[in-house]
Amino acid sequence: MIIGFVGAGRMGAPMVARLTSSGQTVRVLARSDEAAGAAPVGAESVRTLPETAAGADAVVVCVHTDEQVLQVCLEDGLLDAMGSGSVLIVHTTGSPYTVRDIEAAAAWRGVAVVDAPVSGGPHDIARGEITTFVGGSDDAVVKARSVLTHYSNPVLAVGALGSGQLTKLVNNAVFASNVAILGAAGRIGRQLGLHEPTLVQCLQRGSARSAALDGVARAGSAAAFAHSVGEFLGKDIAVVREVAADLEIDLGVLDSILEEDAPAR
Repeated sequence: MIIGFVGAGRMGAPMVARLTSSGQTVRVLARSDEAAGAAPVGAESVRTLPETAAGADAVVVCVHTDEQVLQVCLEDGLLDAMGSGSVLIVHTTGSPYTVRDIEAAAAWRGVAVVDAPVSGGPHDIARGEITTFVGGSDDAVVKARSVLTHYSNPVLAVGALGSGQLTKLVNNAVFASNVAILGAAGRIGRQLGLHEPTLVQCLQRGSARSAALDGVARAGSAAAFAHSVGEFLGKDIAVVREVAADLEIDLGVLDSILEEDAPAR
């Protein structure tokens, strides 16, 4: 299988490593000598988007923002270089409208599109255990699975195109709320004279356990963890608010928690 890859950074690099280790041919976009030198072992570095997509069965986009996704796919010509029957996999967490706009441009080319935001970190990808929320047609999801299963488990089909993004945004709103609540819990604990690392260790063994709490334990404190994830969650929370406003959806208690004590952003 030939796979083009755009965005082999913090999250993308371990994806590429898993793909190459399973025998897939991966072409990674590397526009500079420095980027080419940093490409994962076993991947082929190419300098242009047409080279990345030429003859590829699938192209994976794992950049940071919606604007970058649109730039790469529409303005810089990635879709133009993709062949009929191939699939575009967008990992970037963002607005559901982005992938829908891309699909409108891709359909007449015979290129399938899925949105496939992930939940987890590079360590989960390295183990092949990151969770992926996939939105798209049944046929598109089947094509995407042949790539995703090399580094993701579970791969969850969640509905029509854009549903992956909507699912991830709800997930991140809940996660950010958990981080905010844990920050408040840490303050309460300190006021009560409790040692925060000991409190966190106890909460991990109680009914308060969560993925956010596990992150706090690894970071050493709620404040340290909030700082480490603030940049990424801040972007995603902004998209949650934008999409909710567009669809006239009331975020309810999540909105008040995020407004009062969300991670720094």
